[in-house]
Amino acid sequence: MRFRQVHLDFHTSEAIKAIGSAFNKGQFQDMLRTGYVDSITIFSKCHHGWAYHPSEANEIHPHLAFDLLGAQIDAAHEIGVKTPVYLSAGLDQRLARKYPEWLIRDQNEKTNWTPNFMTPGYQQFCMNSPYLEILALQVHEVVTRYDADGIFLDIVGVRECYCQFCVTEIRKRGSDPRNLNDMKALWEETYFNYAARMNNTVHAVKPGLPVFHNSSHVDRGRRDLVHLNTHLELESLPTGGWGYDHFPLSARYAQTLGLDFLGMTGKFHTSWGEFGGYKHPNALRYEAALSLANGARCSIGDQLHPGGLMDHATYALIGAAYKEVAAKEEWCQDTTSVADIALLSVEAASISPGGGTIDDHSKHADIGAARILLEGHYLFDVIDTQADLGKYAVVLLPDAIVLTEPLKEKLAAFLTKGGKVLATGRSGLSADGTRFELDLGAEWQGVSSFTPSYFKPGFALPSLQNASFVLYTEGQDIALAQGGASLGSKENSYFNRDLFTFCSHQHTPSDMEDAGPGATEGPDGIYIAWNVFEDYALKGSLPVKEIVCYALDSLLANKQLRTNLPAQGITTLQAQQSHNRLVHHLLYASPVRRGQHVEVIEDLSPVLNTEVFIALSEPVREVYLAPQNTPLPFKQENGTVSYTIPLWSCHQMVVIQH
Repeated sequence: MRFRQVHLDFHTSEAIKAIGSAFNKGQFQDMLRTGYVDSITIFSKCHHGWAYHPSEANEIHPHLAFDLLGAQIDAAHEIGVKTPVYLSAGLDQRLARKYPEWLIRDQNEKTNWTPNFMTPGYQQFCMNSPYLEILALQVHEVVTRYDADGIFLDIVGVRECYCQFCVTEIRKRGSDPRNLNDMKALWEETYFNYAARMNNTVHAVKPGLPVFHNSSHVDRGRRDLVHLNTHLELESLPTGGWGYDHFPLSARYAQTLGLDFLGMTGKFHTSWGEFGGYKHPNALRYEAALSLANGARCSIGDQLHPGGLMDHATYALIGAAYKEVAAKEEWCQDTTSVADIALLSVEAASISPGGGTIDDHSKHADIGAARILLEGHYLFDVIDTQADLGKYAVVLLPDAIVLTEPLKEKLAAFLTKGGKVLATGRSGLSADGTRFELDLGAEWQGVSSFTPSYFKPGFALPSLQNASFVLYTEGQDIALAQGGASLGSKENSYFNRDLFTFCSHQHTPSDMEDAGPGATEGPDGIYIAWNVFEDYALKGSLPVKEIVCYALDSLLANKQLRTNLPAQGITTLQAQQSHNRLVHHLLYASPVRRGQHVEVIEDLSPVLNTEVFIALSEPVREVYLAPQNTPLPFKQENGTVSYTIPLWSCHQMVVIQH
């Protein structure tokens, strides 16, 4: 998989004339060179439903007079640039108006994506309809006629659908569309049948050709869905609604799955479909570096003008990032993550049999946990219940992970080998929610009736004096188990906020009475009696972060990396085993809010005198900055390598050569 990719959207209305009339082979190649692009995903078929090449399986755009796809492939291949080919799979507005009965419907017969045909937009197709056969013919045509370097199929996934094809099928099976479990099984089967059909269509012609099915999110815990793809493309446009939190959480999971993957951002100020919008070059530099630091290749989204002329401003912008990526690739190939902590994803655990569902509270747990781990500069992976726990020192169970029997057995084996657990909220409880299955020093008594409640730590926080700190999320009432140690006390409000019992503007203060432990420690690890990660995702409270960091630091006897990097910085450690080296990544940028719900990066402040300590017993031959190849003074003593980076900006790699 190439490191410097562009995803070139081309969703072009039939109401626009002279499609591709400005395309010029030399100009196309010049822009790819300007952007340091080594792979570009180009279009066979768009959301409007048109083909951009002569076609028997589809209709060529009515205002396109030549084979644009073929011309782009030839031009790119001539300069060594790969060309995966895009087909809009879930959306095809040309066919939607012709065959509206093939569209996904809800129980009220409304269409999916756009509710009706009087609203501008697209409707999504059901793959249980005859549309599947047409799509297969379109894919077959591309892989037989063109030298495609991959196939990208968009807007697909397991979809709820009550179209008459699905209703007819479920009744044929002797069931009823009101039987939700049977309908869910049908929707799953529909997607797997679609994916198998597309993969077989491609690989019957070109075995091993890369195929990716894009649903815009890689479901944590659904390895069966993941492995329908030959690789992963993690769509994560920070300014397009994903935010800067999203990619690290997705990437820390993706790197555990054994597939090549890339991080897909965009050149846009906002998101897909924006013409004339540009982000600052520093933002793309940072976003590309964030992919590299997390073991991913890079992809940047663009949209081609209907005339077919590549935009110079866009490729100068992309080139500012990809020139740096080209210089760094040597240290970013074939890497594996180094991690102390396994964050067991609530999303993933909820998918396991008996794992329950993600409610409005627990859906925030993964986000809050990842934020604290990033800001605390911990080395971590995001895992599912199938992951091997052998390389980790601590397993983090955030807020809502009850212990099914298989998970209980896996954790028991992990604990036997010296591992520790940090559990919060309802995590660690039995599947029926009545008792703790781990010895965390606590006995469960019930869900607290007070919201909010307060925690008074029995330890000092780095930034604050001791106090009763408010927790806004659900708490648990616990008692100290035999042999357990209390890490601080829980305090309740005088009363919950109600019509005749309210105090001040927000909530009632603590009654200052000890209501039992708020956090405990036992032989298996530490327990905190609130949904602290939900709390951090929603409120971002400093005491919450420092309480969690205290617990993690207590459990991590031999932390593999320590640094004085500011909280906004990100650090990862990647192993390149084939080169006998570790590559330490450091990133720093401060996104700022612009407009409504848009975070941007413009200024990249220099970072001074970053101190780093890495636990490493193997003798180190040299430490140097990459890609500068500048030697960096270091010390190695008592199993620790230490060095100081005097000055850096945006992204710095430090190579520790064994």
